[in-house]
Amino acid sequence: MTIPVNRREFLKYSLATGALVAAADGEFGAALAQPAAGTVEVDRLTVWTVTDNYFDTNRAEARYTKRYRAGPGKSFHAEHGVSFYAETVVGGRTSACMFDYGSDPRGVMNNLALLGLDVGKVSAFGLSHGHWDHYTSAAAILAQNKPRIAAGTPFYVGEEAFARRYSLRPGASEATDLGQLRREDIEDAGLKVVEVKAPVQIVPGAYLTGGIERLTAYEKGQPNMQVRRGDRLEQDAFPGEQGLFFNVRGKGLVVVSGCAHAGIVNTVRQAMKVAGTTKLLAVMGGCHLVNAKPDLIESTIGDIKAMKPDCVVPAHCSGFEAILAFDREMPNEFVLNTAGTQFTFAA
Repeated sequence: MTIPVNRREFLKYSLATGALVAAADGEFGAALAQPAAGTVEVDRLTVWTVTDNYFDTNRAEARYTKRYRAGPGKSFHAEHGVSFYAETVVGGRTSACMFDYGSDPRGVMNNLALLGLDVGKVSAFGLSHGHWDHYTSAAAILAQNKPRIAAGTPFYVGEEAFARRYSLRPGASEATDLGQLRREDIEDAGLKVVEVKAPVQIVPGAYLTGGIERLTAYEKGQPNMQVRRGDRLEQDAFPGEQGLFFNVRGKGLVVVSGCAHAGIVNTVRQAMKVAGTTKLLAVMGGCHLVNAKPDLIESTIGDIKAMKPDCVVPAHCSGFEAILAFDREMPNEFVLNTAGTQFTFAA
């Protein structure tokens, strides 16, 4: 059962005990399924890009980064997909979570091993949305690590995460079947599927946004993205898409998106609303601006720039033109993401 708690009690207990870290396993999962009430600040946050569309072993370091350097027998994998592994430190206690899983199981598991990341330490798994390039590797990762993952560990999803999805590609007359995530593949690995609509803390200091409110006039979604509802294909508005965010003590929010079908500006604003702050330290992940018209890219970058983040890391589906535009318009904040990059933010 879930235990309701008011804002004052939640914050007091979270700060005093490392945000429910001391709770027993069953109570821990139930408590964290509660909507977020304010946010617990993290003392230190480390986010690894487990995989992304691009890898460059010779790419120079940037602010906040440590790049993976490949060598003989240690080749790193890049793909059309994205996956993140994050560690928070709150009150001296370290917790880990994963967010999205990429599309090539062998490649992603190779990367996890090369980065020295332990899936057995993950206390919560999250999924941004039900597209193949974000969930396909999940079943294999969970199955391989099943003996080391606590039974009942939550796997957080939004609405329609298990729906069948399609894409009408440029020039095509029929939609391409993109498949669907199978709930049983997650549950067979011993995890508990938890559907979220409201913001929720998944490990101490790590939050899913809940349903993302559409606020901007220009982030209208993609007409070519479709979902099967009953016997009909309809435009997919991604009502259940989730962003992941953290509040670094004294520095501001770090917002991580999978694809931002809801709009990267809307995603950041949702995190700000939940956290009760407009202070933005970093925004990273997919911005879904691939093939976007120049005015959409310009509006997006203009609003992100106005938020004054220290670090901007467009990745995955952001698109070549948008990535170049971020670099041009925000040269001091822009970081080119590469698979295997480790980002560290500290109070």
